[in-house]
Amino acid sequence: MHPIIKALKHHKTAAVLLTLEIALTLAIVANALLVIGDRLGSMTVTTGLPDAELVWVKVSGTDPGISATEWEARTRADLAALRGIPGVESVANVNSVPLSPTGYTQLCLYLKPGSTDRLCNVALYAGSPGYVATLGLHVVRGRNFTDGDHGRFDLFAVDPGAPPPVIVSRSMAARLWPGEDPLGKPVYFDKDGIRASRVVGVSGHLLNPVLAGDPAKDDLNLLMPVLDVHDGRFVLRVRPGTVDRVVATLPRVLAASDDRLVINKVQPLAETVHDYFRDDRALVWLLLGVIASLLALTGFGIFGLTGFWVQERVRVIGIRRALGATRTDIRTYFQLENLAIVTGGAALGAIMAWSLNLWLMLRYELPRLPLLPVAGGVLLVYAIGQLAVLQPSLRACRVSPLAAVRQA
Repeated sequence: MHPIIKALKHHKTAAVLLTLEIALTLAIVANALLVIGDRLGSMTVTTGLPDAELVWVKVSGTDPGISATEWEARTRADLAALRGIPGVESVANVNSVPLSPTGYTQLCLYLKPGSTDRLCNVALYAGSPGYVATLGLHVVRGRNFTDGDHGRFDLFAVDPGAPPPVIVSRSMAARLWPGEDPLGKPVYFDKDGIRASRVVGVSGHLLNPVLAGDPAKDDLNLLMPVLDVHDGRFVLRVRPGTVDRVVATLPRVLAASDDRLVINKVQPLAETVHDYFRDDRALVWLLLGVIASLLALTGFGIFGLTGFWVQERVRVIGIRRALGATRTDIRTYFQLENLAIVTGGAALGAIMAWSLNLWLMLRYELPRLPLLPVAGGVLLVYAIGQLAVLQPSLRACRVSPLAAVRQA
């Protein structure tokens, strides 16, 4: 390596600039890979429901001033009409579905009366009789709701009355009562303990309507039974393969049931999940484009500079060939020279990558940069460096010993 280092000293400026380019590329590529991995990880989450068998519809236009009795009657009529659509197995009135950011409610639950300790960002799923089964959610412990559990309860009313029993997600039960049996445990909706409910069941994994960015918090939720939800949202469980037909038929059926309704949105849950991550997919493609562009620019820089050095060293290469150096020796020389430059750039780039990550952590709450993205970035710049130097090194191999005589 000594002759290589000695030769690079005669091209300090070019070598330093190329090293800085490689370092900057590595710093950006490593953090871009971190973001891509983080986004891809969030896109692989599961809702806990049979997405391909669920369709939801959001309607408006119902007069909020009508009596509760008339509201319930109209809701029952709408449910009956939707239940009659071919392919529909069950229907329920709900306030929200996973990864549907509209109409959802978040709660703060108090751990005990008179205490300020509370668990926030808990998603509330409320629905009419049968909605747990319609969603396809499994109760893994305790019991499901019965018809007697459903009543007229509005958590945000001035006088909501006694809260009904609730079902909590397995993750929330573990957070509130670690190592304990959650069944029968009280759930407090205010710090005074006036509005308290009891846990009758524990559900399996159920994703929240909005992700918190922390997998440990993305399925903290509870389910509450009500007679109807004044939100105008219905969820339909359909037979496999009938989703498109149900989506096409649904608007006409609802219009025939109640011509005062305005259908805001009809969407399969699988499509809702896909739409939720639209921005994440766009960001991933953008970052992949940035990575490809940076690696291409770095590769062209190495290619051009190595080609210039080959042209400048024709006499030296010819002398080495005359002294017995083989074509493999010449090619290996330029590859090792590139390896030395890339190694220096990789070392500096790793420091810059972690420094950039620290700034991103403080500014944008990006996760800490592990070793894997840095290692991946190092391998990429090494690969690009060796590919970029291949053609100029092969051209150097073709320099004959006579070249030294011609340039003497």
